[in-house]
Amino acid sequence: MQTLIPFVALALLVGAAPVRAASHTLPIGTVLPVTFETTVSSVTSRPEEKVLARLRQPVRVGGATLPEGSELRGHVISVRRSGKVKGRAYLSLAFTQLTANGKTYALAARRISLLAPETHGKDAKIIGGGAGAGALVGAIADGKSGAAKGALVGGAAGTGAVLATRGKEVSIPAGSRWRVRLVRPLVVD
Repeated sequence: MQTLIPFVALALLVGAAPVRAASHTLPIGTVLPVTFETTVSSVTSRPEEKVLARLRQPVRVGGATLPEGSELRGHVISVRRSGKVKGRAYLSLAFTQLTANGKTYALAARRISLLAPETHGKDAKIIGGGAGAGALVGAIADGKSGAAKGALVGGAAGTGAVLATRGKEVSIPAGSRWRVRLVRPLVVD
């Protein structure tokens, strides 16, 4: 029996799992406060372009801490410039990796998406303003018939201006502060 004990002890030691550092889980919905290191824009960015941000303050979970300055890496998903007549600018990006304490983790976070505001009201004012200015100039120059002709010419000029200019674009400049929210739990060591 005594000779059997060392063999059992040896078998237990060989089969024992290696000791691992304790892991902690950041739950779904955890907010990671970040500052963008790169600029993304509907004018200059392209799909798959890399995006970098850093934690602007530590994030604590259980006994673990993601330190300030930890990197979040991601990419632009889709981008669209604003159109000249219609089509609003759009930009979408996602972060997919977190590097903290010398380790890199796969990250699943909510996309950041931006859509430019509509400019229909502004376009109407430009066209209407052109027509009004044309009518005023025409009335001064040639009375009632001049006012009608001036309104047509001014309206056409305003329409031309609207057709030649794009709507508003969207961007996130470097240094911008955002909040990235997890959509899946993140296990960190």
